[in-house]
Amino acid sequence: MASESFRVPHLGRRRLLGGAALAGLGLGSAGCAPTRVAAVPRSETAKVSIVGVPNERFLIPQDLPKLVQEFEAAHVRRQRFLASQGGTRRPEGAMLAVSGGGEDGAFGAGLLCGWTEQGTRPVFDLVTGVSTGALTAPFAFVGSARDAHLRAVYTDISPRDVLETRWLGAALVDDALADNAPLFRTIGRYLDEAMLAQIAQGYAQGRLLLVGSANLDAQIPVTWNIGAIAASGHPEALPLIRKILLASAAVPGAFPPVLIDVTVDGKPYQEMHVDGGAFTQLFLYPRRFAEMHRGERVLSSRAYIIRNARLDPNWASVDRRMLPIASRAISTMIASAGYNDVVRVWNTTRQDGVEFNLAYIGAEFTETYAEPFEQAYMRKLFDYAYVKARNGYPWAKDPP
Repeated sequence: MASESFRVPHLGRRRLLGGAALAGLGLGSAGCAPTRVAAVPRSETAKVSIVGVPNERFLIPQDLPKLVQEFEAAHVRRQRFLASQGGTRRPEGAMLAVSGGGEDGAFGAGLLCGWTEQGTRPVFDLVTGVSTGALTAPFAFVGSARDAHLRAVYTDISPRDVLETRWLGAALVDDALADNAPLFRTIGRYLDEAMLAQIAQGYAQGRLLLVGSANLDAQIPVTWNIGAIAASGHPEALPLIRKILLASAAVPGAFPPVLIDVTVDGKPYQEMHVDGGAFTQLFLYPRRFAEMHRGERVLSSRAYIIRNARLDPNWASVDRRMLPIASRAISTMIASAGYNDVVRVWNTTRQDGVEFNLAYIGAEFTETYAEPFEQAYMRKLFDYAYVKARNGYPWAKDPP
């Protein structure tokens, strides 16, 4: 065993992803990999069952029709609930998408808490999340009553609440450079039975909470219907949701993939899931749902996008060596993909007549950190977003 532990490199999630990818390229064939239960055969992927409800998740794009049906059913439930509350028509609703961004998730947390303080934060009909956005999404969905917990997740934790460093040899023989078991325990402290019941109640009222992960075996994005899982009554619903959130934030190579136990015709298998950002860093609603109801009032009238990242270029002087050049290129692709996701949602909402509102880390925020998930940095970023939101956040109407 080596005498010195591995330390996650400085300069943020883009660099971390790039470094992890390079480690996988250079070292993937060495040593003995950890074992697992057999992967689901390709022909059986669509037959998987976990908690026994048919709408527990959607494989994209093949399950897009089923996802549209889920939005249809949610719309009906929402109308019934509002009618039971004395409403004569659907009020102006709001949708929220929260992106990935690692420790920069403190931005979205601060914004939501400051928005509550400002007094205009709506109850969201739809909340989606990817990566760190998946960790924020349940708090945003449940509502302002959980703001104290949301604040704690991003300001009271330290690196030891997120990861355990591994020996340098882990790059040769293990499944990741660090262990995210502490993050799983952190998720468990806040996502409890009471929160599960609140999520199920929101689902019954016609509201949707969706989280994205990446199925590495099948090489497809998965949209998890967290509300339906919470409402299933299955004894494994809570542990499964905790695993889904962990999987959505499992940066490949940096953190271990999450193995989810599944069955096909009663036979056990395991699926390997990682950070949903491998496919998309944020998403909102299926375009087909809007197209089927052109001219009808079925979508919320406002969409709010929280991009837990900067959107201006991250300038750096790159060493003329292979590893720095390759790492920089990978981080550039990740940043570009994140911006393109914002533009994609903007185009969709514009065509569907939905008001677009975008928040992101501005160039005026210049704080840095020495290690990922550094508490001092996350507190400053949280406070930055909190103050801006408390004073009335200047939502951008177009991507910069």
